[in-house]
Amino acid sequence: MAQKLPKYTVPSLTKQQGAEVAAILQQRLDALNDLALTLKHIHWNVVGPHFIAVHEMLDPQVDAVRLMVDAIAERIATLGVAPVGTPGALVKNRTWDDYAIGRDGAIAHLGALDEVYVGVISDHRQAAKDVEETDDVTNDLLIGHLHELELFHWFVRAHLESSGGALSTATAEGEVASARKAGQKESA
Repeated sequence: MAQKLPKYTVPSLTKQQGAEVAAILQQRLDALNDLALTLKHIHWNVVGPHFIAVHEMLDPQVDAVRLMVDAIAERIATLGVAPVGTPGALVKNRTWDDYAIGRDGAIAHLGALDEVYVGVISDHRQAAKDVEETDDVTNDLLIGHLHELELFHWFVRAHLESSGGALSTATAEGEVASARKAGQKESA
């Protein structure tokens, strides 16, 4: 006679908890969609001696961020909420300014991109903390994203640091100022 195993029950989220987690995820969905578009914008508008290195570094980041977007959208749907991925909703809901650098040198773009990654990673960390007590699955998803986002951020910062670890944009505030400060290094 086969032995009966004890019934395994998974504590589920209430409808309200699911909606709260989905709202946090929607903010991350908007931010990551924006990041993917910004990375592609930089990819198309980077020039100068470091063009090919930065141009080719960005496509794998775009691909990875798009996978993060899909995972978040699917998690939102799993929680019973419709994910919103339209450009109008993204622009309406975002709490950050549009990326302001057009055609510019590779290092200038990386100076600005450093600021972008700081914002995305900080907000992602906060979202992971916000869901930590409520939803282990979402928390795990966000922490996994942080691993990749921080790796990409390191790739960007490696172009902006001295061998001693000093960041060329350390005193700059905001994307435009960081781009200018980093660009000074490129033209020097």
